[in-house]
Amino acid sequence: MTIVAVTSNRCYEEMKILSAPSADLLDLTAQLVGIPSVSQNEVEITDQIEQCLTRAEWLDVERLDNNLVARTSLGRGSRFVLAGHSDTVPGNQNEAPRIEGDTLWGLGSADMKGGLATILQLALTVPEPAVDVTYVFYSCEELTSGENGLELLFAERPDLVAGDAALLAEPTAAGIEAGCQGILQMEAVTEGRRAHTARGWLGVNAIHLMAPLLDAVAAYQGRRVIIDGCHFREGLQAVRISAGVADNVVPDRAVLRVNHRFAPDRTAEQAADHVREVLGEADEVKVIECAPAAAPSLGHPILQALLAEAGGTYTGKLGWTDVARFAARGIPAVNFGPGDPVVAHTQGERVSRSDLERVYAVVRNVLLRAPA
Repeated sequence: MTIVAVTSNRCYEEMKILSAPSADLLDLTAQLVGIPSVSQNEVEITDQIEQCLTRAEWLDVERLDNNLVARTSLGRGSRFVLAGHSDTVPGNQNEAPRIEGDTLWGLGSADMKGGLATILQLALTVPEPAVDVTYVFYSCEELTSGENGLELLFAERPDLVAGDAALLAEPTAAGIEAGCQGILQMEAVTEGRRAHTARGWLGVNAIHLMAPLLDAVAAYQGRRVIIDGCHFREGLQAVRISAGVADNVVPDRAVLRVNHRFAPDRTAEQAADHVREVLGEADEVKVIECAPAAAPSLGHPILQALLAEAGGTYTGKLGWTDVARFAARGIPAVNFGPGDPVVAHTQGERVSRSDLERVYAVVRNVLLRAPA
């Protein structure tokens, strides 16, 4: 087996791999993986992508912090937005890119520098698309909503990310995933009464009061919902519990954090009410953070063209992605990118040449042929 270690972080033009549509996408992805870009450290990768984009005379490039937007202005009747995030989670002894045959291993290779490479290559090799195109490279997707670069663009420069339809190049194993689940982070509180553990019967243990709540979460069976042919499976998990002030004190307060994934047929408010029903014995239940779901939306002609080019099959997204941010602004969007989402954020993260080339070819054909 041939193993090639790739560690260079030079500009891709200097590597001469962006000069033609036949450029090696696996190598380009390796170059991107070779540039460290853990969330909030995206300056270098943004600088290098910007250098490449500004050399394409058909693109108008603007930068807001570590977020880049490159746009064509050809006067077409429709605008298609292609978006990808440049940040990664922290490494797990997998920071250096490594190519083995037709597979690239390394931090962010699937989530989502493979998708980022595909978008960058399209921006640099399709000067005359049938629709106007906006290419978005944004930061801090792996952090909270308040730090998300796409959200920043929508808040401060919505004109830059406006469009008729959008594609998010999240890893989908090169298959179309429509919509996404919503996320609720909620906290449930039980109140007891402090006492010395030597005389514990004089107190009320708030941790013990958590038992029926934990039993309810452990026994939870999420709904399985089909929406527009997409299967969504809901879930509820206890993810954190805190209580106690000292080892010889009966705790008088316990806090349980739960994570709820809900289908797009529920609003965030309906999902929160559902969780409150499950945690009915708590003294207090409150929402900590919410990311609304996005319903499957494949009706726009551009997305119909994408679906046809990809073979006509699609599934629902079992997870949350930034397609929900587009959906909230009335822009129909899908997930479509190289890399298996199952390996994202793992030490064995990887992406295949076939995934990269398939996504590039499908989207390129849409850009060249889609109805304007």
